[in-house]
Amino acid sequence: MSANTPYYAKVNAFDLRLNRFIGRLARFGVSLAGTAELSVRGRTSGAMQRIPVNPYAHGDAQYLVSARGRSQWVRNMRAAGAGELRVGRKVRDFTAAEVTDPAEQAAVLRGYLEKWGWEVGRFFQGVTATSSEAELRAAAADHPVFRITVAR
Repeated sequence: MSANTPYYAKVNAFDLRLNRFIGRLARFGVSLAGTAELSVRGRTSGAMQRIPVNPYAHGDAQYLVSARGRSQWVRNMRAAGAGELRVGRKVRDFTAAEVTDPAEQAAVLRGYLEKWGWEVGRFFQGVTATSSEAELRAAAADHPVFRITVAR
């Protein structure tokens, strides 16, 4: 995308229904391949917004990656700096910090695409887990990465 237009892959009707279904499953305790339901406070409404996400563990840290780009949950997370992940009755509150180090972003994206590429690869415009470091760093500008710290 151009520097003036942030990347965002809009949700089509099928994906919207699928996301609602997967989110509902997570809310009731069924995690498909590690999915969870993210809740983050809306930056203007103040209401909790929910969406299914694929939390990713890399090294000793946990991350959230926005496959669709600069989505509403990304903007809300930047404003709130915290949220919660739910799978059934297990709710994990966390704080979030956006990753700005290009090397860390690229490493997280590579691992994320290795694990979740089958599901989210279509949003990465040809970038895959086997892409070069430079390609992954370029993709990081369009796919925000947040390091989350779960409250104990």
